[in-house]
Amino acid sequence: MIRRPPRSTPSNSSAASDVYKRQVDAGKSTTTGHLLVLTGAISDRQLREMEAEAKKLDKSSFKYAFIFDRLKEERERGLTIDLAFRKFETKNYEFTIIDAPGHRDFVKNMITGSSQADAAVLVISAKKGEFEAGISAGGQTREHAFLARTLGVNQMIVLVNKMDTVDWSQERYNEIKEEITRLLKQVGYNVDEVPFIPASGWTGDNLKERSDKLKWYTGPTLLEALDNLKIPPKPIDKPFRMPIQDVYSIKGIGTVVVGRVETGVVKKGDKVVVMPIGATSEARSIEQHHEELPQAEPGNNIGIALKGISHKELKRGMVLSHTKDPATVAQEFTGQIIMIYHPTLVAAGYTPVVHAHTAQQACKFIELVSKIDPRSGQVIEDSPKYIKQGEAAVVKLQPLKPLVVEKYSEIPQLGRFAVRDMGRTVAVGIVKDIVPKEVQIKGACGVKKSKY
Repeated sequence: MIRRPPRSTPSNSSAASDVYKRQVDAGKSTTTGHLLVLTGAISDRQLREMEAEAKKLDKSSFKYAFIFDRLKEERERGLTIDLAFRKFETKNYEFTIIDAPGHRDFVKNMITGSSQADAAVLVISAKKGEFEAGISAGGQTREHAFLARTLGVNQMIVLVNKMDTVDWSQERYNEIKEEITRLLKQVGYNVDEVPFIPASGWTGDNLKERSDKLKWYTGPTLLEALDNLKIPPKPIDKPFRMPIQDVYSIKGIGTVVVGRVETGVVKKGDKVVVMPIGATSEARSIEQHHEELPQAEPGNNIGIALKGISHKELKRGMVLSHTKDPATVAQEFTGQIIMIYHPTLVAAGYTPVVHAHTAQQACKFIELVSKIDPRSGQVIEDSPKYIKQGEAAVVKLQPLKPLVVEKYSEIPQLGRFAVRDMGRTVAVGIVKDIVPKEVQIKGACGVKKSKY
């Protein structure tokens, strides 16, 4: 979620994003929908409309979830498929929630949401059986925790949801906290800074107000924990990069690209280029939450109207940058990865799908450079024939189609990636080095010259 200071202070908008996690029905959308109602972001009239629609579909228990699950298919199936964005305010900040899918079929959309996030609320179901499924070796809780950390989500809140289904049991809460603490430590989070909040998204207990049913719990409510998040530093001194999340053609305005500014600053009138296609344009206007901005900084989820470019040329995964310092297109890149799941072995020639920022592209493992110790980074074997689950390695990858990435050491926001295959996250990693591809920039002379 994007956070910015309250209206009484200068409104330099900044980022702290929120990605909610669930194992099919951990209650993520219900919780976020109820939170919006409690903070006044959803009116009584809007809530009555949601209640009527839920009743009509014989899904009354989904009335809060319907605030986010707007697609007809989502409402009929009771799943979150795509990303949804909603704004609400607390006493300290203004947030934009990124409601991201948790179900296995839609993890690729969850990765897109995570790549735009700086903080996460991991929603865990306390219900018997549901928690155990999520924490298992192949469970979604484990997969999402790895992804969130690798994709740069450094602040975490754990919401132990559905406490009403276990009679508000402190024993069950302690059991879940112990297991999740172990997992988050393994992933690399400092668990001393992670609040574990028992709550019920359906009843609203411990979302905004402290619950009488949870007198044994003395920590913050969900809203209090959100207000305690820290605004990360803005990388305004780095080159402008904005991965494209969506593309629209709006009557009277033209082509509009939507995304989150990851680094740098973009101003109205700036000359920009869309990579990897090299199409140049001008930022005609910049909007956030239907308000026009003179410029946008890291953390702003914005829409930019582009001059003289057709929406048909653009798609999710492309990256907007300034023409004077365009984003890097990789001919091939070297990644440092950790294998988190694979049923057999991975060797050179393996061709899974790589997810980087909002892009999804098939990439071929052209060389296994070395196996490394995941803790120290020391090489333990050169040119291994294969790598397997639990091992870390340095590998060279070749995108089958043009892909924008950056060195993690220079622009980490575009230097993280996840490897997916068979409907699972196989590995997560960072970009160590790049062999850039020369791209003809339309409207400019020559090609992009590599700085590497």
